[in-house]
Amino acid sequence: MQVKIIFGLFLTLFVSYGFAQDQVDSLQIRPADTITLSDSLQRNNPEKIDEIILFAKKFLGVPYRYAGTSPAGFDCSGFIYYIMGNSGFELTRTSYGMAELGETVKLSEVQPGDLLFFKGRNLNSTKVGHVAMVIEVTPDAINFIHASTSKGITIDNFKTSKYYIARFLKAKRMNLGTDSEFLIR
Repeated sequence: MQVKIIFGLFLTLFVSYGFAQDQVDSLQIRPADTITLSDSLQRNNPEKIDEIILFAKKFLGVPYRYAGTSPAGFDCSGFIYYIMGNSGFELTRTSYGMAELGETVKLSEVQPGDLLFFKGRNLNSTKVGHVAMVIEVTPDAINFIHASTSKGITIDNFKTSKYYIARFLKAKRMNLGTDSEFLIR
Protein backbone atom coordinates (compact mmCIF):
# COMPACT_ATOMS: atom_id res chain seq x y z
CA MET A 1 0.00 0.00 0.00
CA GLN A 2 2.80 2.43 0.92
CA VAL A 3 4.61 1.68 -2.34
CA LYS A 4 1.47 2.61 -4.32
CA ILE A 5 1.14 5.89 -2.39
CA ILE A 6 4.81 6.77 -2.86
CA PHE A 7 4.63 5.81 -6.56
CA GLY A 8 1.45 7.92 -6.92
CA LEU A 9 3.12 10.93 -5.30
CA PHE A 10 6.21 10.47 -7.46
CA LEU A 11 4.10 10.25 -10.61
CA THR A 12 2.09 13.34 -9.62
CA LEU A 13 5.26 15.35 -8.94
CA PHE A 14 6.87 14.19 -12.19
CA VAL A 15 3.83 15.15 -14.30
CA SER A 16 3.42 18.46 -12.42
CA TYR A 17 7.09 19.29 -12.95
CA GLY A 18 6.83 18.57 -16.67
CA PHE A 19 3.73 20.76 -16.98
CA ALA A 20 5.31 23.56 -14.95
CA GLN A 21 8.52 23.36 -16.98
CA ASP A 22 6.51 23.65 -20.23
CA GLN A 23 4.82 26.76 -18.80
CA VAL A 24 8.16 28.31 -17.76
CA ASP A 25 9.73 27.50 -21.11
CA SER A 26 6.88 29.25 -22.92
CA LEU A 27 7.28 32.47 -20.92
CA GLN A 28 9.45 35.18 -22.37
CA ILE A 29 10.73 37.03 -19.35
CA ARG A 30 13.08 39.88 -20.16
CA PRO A 31 15.37 41.53 -17.66
CA ALA A 32 14.84 45.27 -17.14
CA ASP A 33 18.07 46.08 -18.93
CA THR A 34 16.66 44.64 -22.17
CA ILE A 35 13.70 47.05 -22.31
CA THR A 36 13.88 49.02 -25.54
CA LEU A 37 12.25 52.15 -26.85
CA SER A 38 9.81 50.04 -28.83
CA ASP A 39 8.33 48.51 -25.66
CA SER A 40 4.91 50.11 -25.12
CA LEU A 41 5.97 53.37 -26.68
CA GLN A 42 3.97 55.12 -29.32
CA ARG A 43 6.02 55.78 -32.40
CA ASN A 44 4.91 59.42 -32.66
CA ASN A 45 6.18 60.52 -29.24
CA PRO A 46 8.89 63.16 -29.17
CA GLU A 47 12.24 61.47 -28.59
CA LYS A 48 12.67 63.16 -25.20
CA ILE A 49 9.36 61.69 -23.98
CA ASP A 50 10.42 58.21 -25.11
CA GLU A 51 13.73 58.60 -23.25
CA ILE A 52 11.96 59.65 -20.03
CA ILE A 53 9.48 56.75 -20.27
CA LEU A 54 12.25 54.23 -20.99
CA PHE A 55 14.22 55.53 -18.01
CA ALA A 56 11.14 55.37 -15.76
CA LYS A 57 10.46 51.75 -16.72
CA LYS A 58 13.90 50.74 -15.45
CA PHE A 59 12.56 51.24 -11.93
CA LEU A 60 9.57 48.89 -12.18
CA GLY A 61 9.37 46.93 -8.94
CA VAL A 62 11.42 49.38 -6.85
CA PRO A 63 9.67 49.55 -3.48
CA TYR A 64 7.58 52.44 -2.22
CA ARG A 65 9.29 54.50 0.44
CA TYR A 66 7.66 57.48 2.14
CA ALA A 67 9.56 60.65 1.10
CA GLY A 68 11.81 58.49 -1.08
CA THR A 69 13.61 60.13 -3.98
CA SER A 70 16.12 57.48 -5.04
CA PRO A 71 16.27 53.98 -6.55
CA ALA A 72 16.42 52.64 -2.98
CA GLY A 73 12.72 53.60 -2.74
CA PHE A 74 10.35 56.27 -4.10
CA ASP A 75 7.15 57.95 -3.11
CA CYS A 76 4.94 59.16 -5.97
CA SER A 77 6.30 62.69 -6.33
CA GLY A 78 9.84 61.56 -5.52
CA PHE A 79 9.67 59.19 -8.48
CA ILE A 80 8.44 61.84 -10.93
CA TYR A 81 10.95 64.34 -9.53
CA TYR A 82 13.78 61.81 -10.00
CA ILE A 83 12.95 60.68 -13.55
CA MET A 84 12.34 64.24 -14.76
CA GLY A 85 15.51 65.47 -13.05
CA ASN A 86 17.50 62.78 -14.86
CA SER A 87 16.38 64.35 -18.14
CA GLY A 88 17.28 67.88 -17.06
CA PHE A 89 13.82 69.04 -16.01
CA GLU A 90 13.71 70.45 -12.51
CA LEU A 91 10.31 70.19 -10.87
CA THR A 92 9.12 71.00 -7.41
CA ARG A 93 9.32 68.03 -5.03
CA THR A 94 5.66 67.61 -4.00
CA SER A 95 2.70 66.26 -5.96
CA TYR A 96 0.55 69.28 -5.06
CA GLY A 97 3.38 71.60 -6.15
CA MET A 98 3.74 69.73 -9.46
CA ALA A 99 -0.01 70.10 -10.01
CA GLU A 100 0.47 73.87 -10.24
CA LEU A 101 2.97 73.60 -13.11
CA GLY A 102 2.39 73.14 -16.83
CA GLU A 103 -0.77 73.41 -18.85
CA THR A 104 -4.02 71.69 -17.85
CA VAL A 105 -5.25 69.25 -20.50
CA LYS A 106 -8.50 67.33 -20.81
CA LEU A 107 -8.31 63.66 -19.87
CA SER A 108 -9.48 62.81 -23.39
CA GLU A 109 -6.42 64.63 -24.76
CA VAL A 110 -3.65 63.21 -22.55
CA GLN A 111 -0.46 62.04 -24.20
CA PRO A 112 2.60 60.13 -23.02
CA GLY A 113 4.64 62.36 -20.74
CA ASP A 114 1.60 64.12 -19.24
CA LEU A 115 1.15 64.00 -15.50
CA LEU A 116 -2.04 62.75 -13.86
CA PHE A 117 -3.04 64.03 -10.43
CA PHE A 118 -5.27 62.23 -7.99
CA LYS A 119 -6.76 62.63 -4.55
CA GLY A 120 -5.07 60.60 -1.86
CA ARG A 121 -6.92 57.86 -0.02
CA ASN A 122 -9.67 60.21 1.19
CA LEU A 123 -12.33 60.39 -1.53
CA ASN A 124 -13.88 63.47 0.10
CA SER A 125 -10.69 65.48 -0.28
CA THR A 126 -10.18 67.97 -3.08
CA LYS A 127 -6.41 68.14 -2.58
CA VAL A 128 -3.77 66.50 -4.73
CA GLY A 129 -2.31 63.48 -2.98
CA HIS A 130 -0.82 61.40 -5.81
CA VAL A 131 0.93 61.93 -9.15
CA ALA A 132 1.68 59.59 -12.06
CA MET A 133 3.05 59.87 -15.60
CA VAL A 134 1.18 58.72 -18.70
CA ILE A 135 3.31 56.29 -20.71
CA GLU A 136 0.85 55.03 -23.33
CA VAL A 137 -2.56 56.00 -24.70
CA THR A 138 -4.67 53.61 -26.77
CA PRO A 139 -8.42 53.37 -27.36
CA ASP A 140 -8.64 50.93 -24.42
CA ALA A 141 -6.01 52.30 -22.08
CA ILE A 142 -4.35 55.26 -20.48
CA ASN A 143 -1.37 53.48 -18.99
CA PHE A 144 0.57 55.35 -16.35
CA ILE A 145 3.66 54.65 -14.28
CA HIS A 146 3.78 55.64 -10.63
CA ALA A 147 4.88 54.72 -7.13
CA SER A 148 2.10 52.71 -5.52
CA THR A 149 2.21 52.31 -1.75
CA SER A 150 1.37 48.61 -2.11
CA LYS A 151 3.25 47.66 -5.31
CA GLY A 152 6.14 50.12 -5.58
CA ILE A 153 6.89 51.39 -9.06
CA THR A 154 4.21 49.91 -11.27
CA ILE A 155 2.11 50.52 -14.37
CA ASP A 156 -1.69 50.78 -14.16
CA ASN A 157 -4.45 51.39 -16.69
CA PHE A 158 -6.54 54.41 -15.73
CA LYS A 159 -9.50 53.31 -17.86
CA THR A 160 -9.92 50.04 -15.96
CA SER A 161 -9.08 51.23 -12.45
CA LYS A 162 -12.08 52.09 -10.31
CA TYR A 163 -9.67 53.27 -7.61
CA TYR A 164 -7.96 55.90 -9.77
CA ILE A 165 -11.03 56.92 -11.78
CA ALA A 166 -12.78 57.88 -8.52
CA ARG A 167 -9.76 59.94 -7.39
CA PHE A 168 -8.80 61.73 -10.63
CA LEU A 169 -8.40 65.49 -10.27
CA LYS A 170 -6.58 66.78 -13.36
CA ALA A 171 -3.97 66.20 -16.04
CA LYS A 172 -1.09 68.55 -16.79
CA ARG A 173 1.33 68.83 -19.69
CA MET A 174 4.84 70.11 -19.23
CA ASN A 175 6.79 71.39 -22.19
CA LEU A 176 9.30 68.56 -22.48
CA GLY A 177 10.31 69.20 -26.10
CA THR A 178 13.91 70.13 -25.38
CA ASP A 179 15.94 70.96 -22.30
CA SER A 180 16.21 74.63 -23.25
CA GLU A 181 12.49 75.02 -23.90
CA PHE A 182 11.19 73.65 -20.58
CA LEU A 183 8.52 76.03 -19.43
CA ILE A 184 6.82 76.19 -16.08
CA ARG A 185 3.47 77.87 -16.55
